[in-house]
Amino acid sequence: MGCVQGGALLFVCLPPSHPLFDEWVADFARGGEVSALVKTRWTGTQRLTETSRWLNDLPRRDGKDAGLVGGCELTATDAEGQVLDRIAWASSEPINADNVIALLASGRRRWKIENENNNTLKTKGYPFEHNDGHGQRHLAALFASLILLAFLVLTVLDRLHPGYQAVRRQLPSRRTFFEHLHALTQYLPFDSWEHLFDFMLEALQPAQPPPARRAGGKRGQI
Repeated sequence: MGCVQGGALLFVCLPPSHPLFDEWVADFARGGEVSALVKTRWTGTQRLTETSRWLNDLPRRDGKDAGLVGGCELTATDAEGQVLDRIAWASSEPINADNVIALLASGRRRWKIENENNNTLKTKGYPFEHNDGHGQRHLAALFASLILLAFLVLTVLDRLHPGYQAVRRQLPSRRTFFEHLHALTQYLPFDSWEHLFDFMLEALQPAQPPPARRAGGKRGQI
């Protein structure tokens, strides 16, 4: 896996995808040569024991031209010792007791970006994986760029726009929100985001019951 020139790399390195890397770690662990740091953390519901292990100068794959990397692993167990989570990363940065926690946190943040951003683009209403870009030259890249631009605009609205936030509280599903958005903009012009969201909020308000008739009114009156 490459990285930007001059930058460092940090990527998930689990046994199914990197079996040789895992074998090296296991061999050194049996010899007691793997450094470890153990901390406990209260999540609000349970106390976890998080064991961070690391080792440097490991080949990330087979072959003489394989580059050497550092490996770090985080294992979380509950009070009974049951393993709740285990994930490992490989890093081009030398790993030690001073930076292992920060590297593990960076690895988790990378997973969070991949899961919450990339997964959203693929499965939550943005057809990023199948954007129908079948043009001869640059149409696919253009459609992908437009999808990313839409994702950016809606992310900004989600952080800053009260009207958008109110609509999404009424329509928490992204797919449902996009269905409403598509139907409305297909037939109705809107001057601004405020115009659109005000229209949607008014339509999404539950219907109010008609006012009750007052007793003692004249005949024929309501």
